[in-house]
Amino acid sequence: MTRVIGLMSGTSVDGIDAALVEISGSDLDLKIELLAGATYGYPTELREKILAVCAGTPLSMAELAALDDAIAFQFAQAALAIQTGLPGAELIGSHGQTVYHRPLGVKGEQPVTTLGYSLQLGRGEVIAEITGIKTISNFRVADIAAGGEGAPLVPKIDACLLRSSTHNRCIQNIGGISNVTYLPVSQGNWLEQVYGWDTGPGNALLDLAVEYFTNGSKTYDYNGEWAASGTPCEALVEQWLAQEFFKIPPPKSTGRELFSRDYLKQCLVESEAYNLAPADFLATLTELTVASIVESYRNFLPHMPDEVLLCGGGASNLYLKQRLQIRLDSVPVLTTDQVGLSRDFKEAIAFAVLAYWRNLGIPGNLPQVTGASEAVCLGNLYSPRSQHQSS
Repeated sequence: MTRVIGLMSGTSVDGIDAALVEISGSDLDLKIELLAGATYGYPTELREKILAVCAGTPLSMAELAALDDAIAFQFAQAALAIQTGLPGAELIGSHGQTVYHRPLGVKGEQPVTTLGYSLQLGRGEVIAEITGIKTISNFRVADIAAGGEGAPLVPKIDACLLRSSTHNRCIQNIGGISNVTYLPVSQGNWLEQVYGWDTGPGNALLDLAVEYFTNGSKTYDYNGEWAASGTPCEALVEQWLAQEFFKIPPPKSTGRELFSRDYLKQCLVESEAYNLAPADFLATLTELTVASIVESYRNFLPHMPDEVLLCGGGASNLYLKQRLQIRLDSVPVLTTDQVGLSRDFKEAIAFAVLAYWRNLGIPGNLPQVTGASEAVCLGNLYSPRSQHQSS
């Protein structure tokens, strides 16, 4: 057994999820025990800086370096805190904080390569130095260098931990952005038929809208209660679903670069024709998340799943879950907790596994998911100076 800490902060930027796990096995015989899980909020000023950068606020190189180090410090503190009163970890897998993601095929004004690009801040070498624990970070770049999207990276872990010999499953993560892993019944060459992609917005637009309607006094809609008091405008949902991203077949990924504050402003302008109250607008945005998930299944899966397992922050949004169940009709909508894997810390657990695999030299991506030319080991490894000196 190897004790590993997984650290993750997603596109919602609502804090650092930390999971301390014991891992054994290699891939399909992988076994995980969650020893501790917790979420550590960012200091308010730091969170605001991260969100501003994600929204396109320019930074000097000095400001970028300072932000990188500040994020690394917070990740290191989360790693130290999660071990309190427990056996220490031997390895850390840190996703870092995504501040920019440009998928393959989306070019800047002056493209110099045909590759995608993804930038996560929070340097692994700083985390290793502060914690004294070998740290693996920067997981996405190897897949991108191999021609992939660099996302999603979780489907192989989903396949190892959540496969079923009797049910076709969709593992639907709803963070700031929503992404799905499709797991066929685990028979024959099933692993080659595992697929995954970003389905569209998750909580990102909803959180921005709540912030807008409350002048910043609230950052999210608890349990979806505000949205639940409204009525979705189906005509507006259909209009929004015409967005080009929803039509693109996988492999595909997205982020706050598309589903941004500017995107929300456009949605607000388009909603004026329908004279929606704030609750109705939130209900309609929720319906966009739900409808984009279900339409993605219908358009890109070989067939509809036998069941859907939710994880991520959106799994706690009771209204969203209810609307998803209505649109999926007879397909049960459950959470990963109901099959033994924490919905709240699943992503952090996944990056613990990716670090574990990198340490063993086991590839972490699935080329048919990301579009990479081959399976590659993911992440850069950093050892603290104490280990350098003793080796």
